[in-house]
Amino acid sequence: MTILDDAREGMNPDIRIQDDLFGHVNGAWLDTAEIPADRSSWGPFVMLADTAEEHVREIIVSAADGILSGETAESADEARKIGDLFASFMDEERVEQLGHTPILPLLERIDALTDVAELGSFLGFFERRGGGGLFGSYVNTDDRNSDRYVMNLLQGGIGLPDESYYREEKFAEIREKYLAYLARILTLAERPDAEATADRVLALETRLAKGHWERADTRDAIKTYNLTTLEDLKTTVPSFDFDAWVDALGGSEETIAESVVREPSYFDHLETVLADTPIDDWKAFLTVRAIRTAASYLSSGFVEANFDFYGRTLSGTPELRARWKRGVGLVEGALGEAVGREYVSRHFPPRSKEMMDELVANLLEAYRRSITDLDWMSEETKKRAFEKLDTFVPKIGYPEKFRDYSDLPISADSLVDNVLAATAFETDRELNKIGSPVDRDEWFMLPQTVNAYYNPGTNEICFPAGILQKPFFDADADPAENYGGIGAVIGHEVGHGFDDQGAQYDGLGNLNDWWTAEDKAAFEVKSKALISQYDGFEPRDLPGEHVNGALTVGENIGDLGGLTIAHKAYLISLEGQEMPTRDGITGEQRLFLSWAYVWRTKRRIELAQQFLTTDPHSPPEFRANIARNLEEFHRAFDTRPGDGLWLDPEERVRIW
Repeated sequence: MTILDDAREGMNPDIRIQDDLFGHVNGAWLDTAEIPADRSSWGPFVMLADTAEEHVREIIVSAADGILSGETAESADEARKIGDLFASFMDEERVEQLGHTPILPLLERIDALTDVAELGSFLGFFERRGGGGLFGSYVNTDDRNSDRYVMNLLQGGIGLPDESYYREEKFAEIREKYLAYLARILTLAERPDAEATADRVLALETRLAKGHWERADTRDAIKTYNLTTLEDLKTTVPSFDFDAWVDALGGSEETIAESVVREPSYFDHLETVLADTPIDDWKAFLTVRAIRTAASYLSSGFVEANFDFYGRTLSGTPELRARWKRGVGLVEGALGEAVGREYVSRHFPPRSKEMMDELVANLLEAYRRSITDLDWMSEETKKRAFEKLDTFVPKIGYPEKFRDYSDLPISADSLVDNVLAATAFETDRELNKIGSPVDRDEWFMLPQTVNAYYNPGTNEICFPAGILQKPFFDADADPAENYGGIGAVIGHEVGHGFDDQGAQYDGLGNLNDWWTAEDKAAFEVKSKALISQYDGFEPRDLPGEHVNGALTVGENIGDLGGLTIAHKAYLISLEGQEMPTRDGITGEQRLFLSWAYVWRTKRRIELAQQFLTTDPHSPPEFRANIARNLEEFHRAFDTRPGDGLWLDPEERVRIW
């Protein structure tokens, strides 16, 4: 059975491919599929994630019995920790008995604060253990010196998905429900004046949100690279004690001796808010943050309140996920690579890795040939593009070296302590990178994850074992289907190295302008054409709303390049032979049908609205129908003027 055999029942032959590729391949399924009650979306991505979740549960059960494939003392210790962490989460009786008492020590620390100057020390302590503060922070390679790590500081301090939720009229009802949610969790934690406190927190978050950049601007690799010394940080935000913050976080003098400030004007704004907001308002803000951070690990009232807002209201999900599923998520977050090592041994055959190596090689060769043939790029810039292509690092399936969890303390009888220990362990791991050599073997996804990524700082493309399954990839499938699925995904991730932001990084992972002025101008013309095209798209489930072309342009360039290059790589794989026709469908047609099947997705309206506002990816229908820009698509299905997906040749955007 081929991949498309699986897709056929969900197709709608009454919708012409020439009018709507996405609708033809997925229309019947969209009409009849029901999203599971505990999910906010449904489709191949989520189905595979559910399967991986079942597999991880089996691994956890084996670990609890002391049975994992490794026979070393290290693997035995990891098996115990996996089993104990899951057991601590599943001990529902004890969790209910404890109520909110596990967070009382933290709330008492907040109550004891007397001055805004003490916020730095408290927030360092809190963020080390997984809490969120006034700004975000993460460690990554330096965008202008990829041989070192640097701390990045970014805007934060809000509990809603985006700054627009605090100001736009269409989100007024969500703001009301957020206010009720804040009051509800404060009441559950037996805090006085819950409604008045909730009002103060919303007002303070609204003030912080006014300093946030719009989401499209936060994508700009140049605007967001602002290397800043500690002294300059102190000058910008004198009301915040950065020294105390770093010390309580567990850092050293090196931690923010230099840092990259992603949105500098937010920190100017933060100082204004810090300087004129009384400590009692900050204590209310921190109290909410402390309760919300721990809510998933407290008694059922907190779990339900948290889910009611973040699950039902924001994502439209009717039903809380079963406790075992949430427990699996906790184990993966804390001990994910220990689980991943076992997952790979059980579910990722060596043949799949060998076939993927060949696919990746063909995709990279396709990019090389495509760049060679570009009529808008000079030979000088092409030479630099080839240099970058030659340094791409493909990572397939799983890391060469798995993470060491020997220093992570886990017990079977203290859930909140386990969560705090796991987050502190991860904080230490990240902070210890600063001043250390860059680990280019590190993975930023788990082997069991159903996704893929490109990282510009290390110029690597990564495809975990979890995504290397149907409908993306099947070792026994027709090559056209694999190239339309995982081939286009590979092409998409390579394409991020050449999208509107990735193209500004060189092969070493540094922001380095390797373009001639003329070539850059030509590239920007094409990018703006794609932005304009997507600005005009109105999702079928959200009439009156529009895609944000500027926010989604990087992913759209990835999709456009990925599909274009997957088609070229498929031809390379044929080694000059004619495309085989099966069941009256040409190889070229099967590639495009497979591409559309990958995006078979149904979302709840609430999640679709949230994603339209915050997600840099376009809605699935437009990801599939980006094929309208490819002359190969129009040739394959003999489209004509007047067809729904027809674009006049001069309006088709082709970049790579």
